[in-house]
Amino acid sequence: MKKTVYITRKLPDEIINKLSSSFHVRMWEEENVPVPRDVLLKEIEDVDGLLCLLTEKIDEDVINKAKHLKVISNVAVGYDNIDIQAASRKGIIVTNTPGVLTETTADLTFTLLMATARRVVEASDYLRSGDWRTWSLMQLTGQDIYGATLGIIGLGRIGEALVKRAKGFDMTVLYYNRTRKKEKEKELGIHYRELKDLLQQSDFVCLLLPYSPEVHYLIGKEELSLMKRSAILINTARGGIVDEEALYQALASGKIWAAGLDVFEQEPVPVDHPLLSLPNVVTLPHIGSASVKTRMRMAHLASENLINVLSGREPITPVIVNK
Repeated sequence: MKKTVYITRKLPDEIINKLSSSFHVRMWEEENVPVPRDVLLKEIEDVDGLLCLLTEKIDEDVINKAKHLKVISNVAVGYDNIDIQAASRKGIIVTNTPGVLTETTADLTFTLLMATARRVVEASDYLRSGDWRTWSLMQLTGQDIYGATLGIIGLGRIGEALVKRAKGFDMTVLYYNRTRKKEKEKELGIHYRELKDLLQQSDFVCLLLPYSPEVHYLIGKEELSLMKRSAILINTARGGIVDEEALYQALASGKIWAAGLDVFEQEPVPVDHPLLSLPNVVTLPHIGSASVKTRMRMAHLASENLINVLSGREPITPVIVNK
């Protein structure tokens, strides 16, 4: 008898056909609307596999509703949307999609850094609104990138990929990581700093660490006060790592120069969020991995993880549960 899988968002036919060849597939048919929680709670009861996005909160209540669930395949690197411990207690394997989005996310991070530093969005709006009437010496002046100091918080795959882009701009690269990586310092030509020192010395601070309760509001009022007045904060990791109220105050008062944000604590971010009112903030709707090629690779990896587990094979990229 074929096993049954549930997909929480309409995916390309290529992925659906791949799964349909082995399983009964049920799917929430909306592409741009998240599956309602009541629908998810009902669908989860009798399926063997779940393929979900990071927008779905797969908490203990959802997991406890599942009677036959063997695998939760998340189409994302992060998995803070899933209660990993609750899944582990029920013997459910959780998988994610690391590696395939490294270069694309590093591209977007550096793009956001450059756009923020050179006030690209602000300048485009300035032109389109008809305000560009003359040229003046200090008009829309930004911050230099070439030769600046970049501080990376979280030296994982994406952090290492970002270093390579920064080196092309002759940037000095500092990093802070929970575990110091001396071999990477030699290989990449980077320098370790404690968090306080990195914040004080960097022209750009990029957040690239995974979210966990331990790093909630890692960047708050005190940390922002350590940064240069000319510094720029870039966050393409997770919103909860930054205290957004403290960031707003730092930006509005000129304690730091600007911020580029691809992520927010609440997503989608409310349009009346204070940070969206500031001209020195570049905001994006969580598009770090959003290239056609990368998103398809993520979907294929997620489907292959699901297929492997339900076929009695090892998953390709399991999430390791810390006991």
